[in-house]
Amino acid sequence: MLKKGVVILLLLVGVLSGCSDSESSSQMDYDQTKKMIVDILKTDEGKKAIRDVIGDEEIKQNLVMNEKTINATIEKTLTSDKAAEFWKENFKDPEFAETMAKSMKTENEKLLKNLMKDSEYRKMMIELLQDPSIESEIKKVLKSTEYREHLEKIMQETMDTPDFKSKFQEILDKAAKEASSVQDTANNKS
Repeated sequence: MLKKGVVILLLLVGVLSGCSDSESSSQMDYDQTKKMIVDILKTDEGKKAIRDVIGDEEIKQNLVMNEKTINATIEKTLTSDKAAEFWKENFKDPEFAETMAKSMKTENEKLLKNLMKDSEYRKMMIELLQDPSIESEIKKVLKSTEYREHLEKIMQETMDTPDFKSKFQEILDKAAKEASSVQDTANNKS
């Protein structure tokens, strides 16, 4: 597509330069030609010509890239040392990390749900969790003071929310009514 567009532009330049004096055309150098082409492209007619060329079905088909090429390029780009350094640096920024996590959340949830349905994956997870070294590490974390403090903080924050207070009040009211009902039943039998 780009080649055809360039060919059309060169033909346009050739026609324009052929119409001018032979003396001035022989003196036209690369910079002048480049400037003239850029000037032509900036005009409404030049922009329209480019749109027409890009709108051509044959050129559109040449623009469509091969999916394998795209996948290979993305894979090569994302797995390069330069890309690894890029991701490492950018994930240090909390805002970037949060944005990435949010953008990938839905897809990650779907992936995990599908993996949980996979018997081989489940077997691997069970084996991992039953590994004595992993089990020991999990127990250490759960028994640690830091984890307990974190858990207490979460529980306190949860209890302070209006939603929790409302639900807790409903549970207490329901329990009180049931206790009252049981006591009334017991009193009526006596």
